[in-house]
Formats: sequence, structure tokens, C-alpha cells
Amino acid sequence: MSLFGLGSKNQRTFRPKKNAPSGNKGVQLKKHIDATLGSGNLRDAVRLPPGEDLNEWLAVNTVDFFNQVNILHGTLMEFCTPNTCPTMSAGSKFEYRWADGVQIKKPIEVSAPKYVEYLMDWIEVQLDDESIFPQKLGTPFPQNFQEVVKTIFKRLFRVYAHIYHSHFQKIVSLKEEAHLNTCFKHFTLFTWEFKLIDKAELAPLIDLIESIVSVC
Repeated sequence: MSLFGLGSKNQRTFRPKKNAPSGNKGVQLKKHIDATLGSGNLRDAVRLPPGEDLNEWLAVNTVDFFNQVNILHGTLMEFCTPNTCPTMSAGSKFEYRWADGVQIKKPIEVSAPKYVEYLMDWIEVQLDDESIFPQKLGTPFPQNFQEVVKTIFKRLFRVYAHIYHSHFQKIVSLKEEAHLNTCFKHFTLFTWEFKLIDKAELAPLIDLIESIVSVC
């Protein structure tokens, strides 16, 4: 059974897939993403379509990347457990602690699966908040919208960093590395295009990232 197949026994652990924002051209932009991804050119797929609003583009892609990372990690839950991954790390040099500034104000050390659970819960709250991600046509985005998006992408990157450092050999043994690499390439090109993650945050995978952006 494919590690990333939705028919796996882990399917019951997946969160419901989030839909693109329904208002403000969200559906049309999602169709544009799907069409350009189908062309195979990821560099073209991440670019802001001519005449479109940047915040609209960021919003619909944020939902897409949330869904991607959610599925990727969800299929690894058998291997990423509190016993195998007692801390949320990316190699020996990078460890991430969780805080959301509301319920958990002081960063706490948690296992990798618990960190991802907290993260996905937190992102869902942001996506469901219509004052941040508007659903109705004509509703403006908040002034801090891009900062919220940057925080979401910074934290989603940490999931990729953990997967590559802690679970890549397992993925290779299951012959699923091509799918993971394609997902991360798409994620990297998008975040690079719109400068969503500070370079210092990218340190755990910087060699891989630089190879992606230099070749494309």
C-alpha cells in the first residue's frame, strides 16, 4: 500500500480536507493552481497570475499547502510517535517548541506528533476565522494578513524539516521519496517567490532548498 495513498489504514487519522476560500475568486484561483500544476512547471505554478490580488493568491495557496502537509504527516503517524520522536527536531542542531500565544503562551517542549497536532489545530483556527481568511466576496483582508501567512508557512516548513531529518530513510525504503520531494519543491518555490520564510529559519534544509531554487 502506498505510504501516501488515501486508502491506507491511517486514513481515519486525517483531518477533513480544507476547501479554498469560497469568496474573492478563491475557487477560480484554485482551478488555476490545478491547471498550472498539471503542466508540470512548478515555477510557473507558484507565480501570481496577472491581474490577481496577492492576498487572494496567498490565501488559496495557504489552504493547499496546509492540506498537503496534513496528508504527508498523517501518513507517517505509524512511524512518527512520542517514542520515536520525543522532541520536535530537525537533526541534532534544531529543536522546535510550541506556543500559540493564546492557550500556550510560553514555549513548551512536546513530541513531534504532538507539535504537529498543535500546529494543525492552530492553522485550522486561522483558516476558519473569517476576519483573517475572508469567505465573502468583497470582504477585505486584515492588515496583518501576510504576517499570519508567514507564521503558518514558517511552521509548516518545520514539519518538512522533521520529516527529512527523521523519516526520510523510511520514505526511501517505501519508494515514496519522489512524491515527498515534489511536494517540498512546490512548497519551497512558493515560499521563495513571495519571501515568506526568513533564511535563518530554512537552515535545517538550506542545501536542499538552494539546489531547488538554483535549478528551477
